[in-house]
Amino acid sequence: MTELSSLKCVACRGGDPMLTDAEIAELHPQVPEWQIIELDGIKRLQRIFKMKNYVDAVTLTNKIALIAEKEDHHPLIVLEWGKVTVQWWTHVVKGLHQNDFIMAAKTDELIG
Repeated sequence: MTELSSLKCVACRGGDPMLTDAEIAELHPQVPEWQIIELDGIKRLQRIFKMKNYVDAVTLTNKIALIAEKEDHHPLIVLEWGKVTVQWWTHVVKGLHQNDFIMAAKTDELIG
């Protein structure tokens, strides 16, 4: 278990700061399979999971949904045959927050 995966998400409010580039660089090695991407000027964590078939992809999607509900932090999930694309970012800060790295680590634990 990584240190991040044992943490709980905290409620974010408008005005909370997004992570700095230095903070992102410090956290990113704990979730090395995740890419940092930028869409519409917003940094996000993204990982593409390759699955054996559609049923396995749906199963992973449902597991992610359960942890997202538990932590009250929800990703963008694209479900396809044999592939699940997951993006974590924090809407209210319009960028990355520690919660996103926590959830990326928790997501990684789902696939062991």
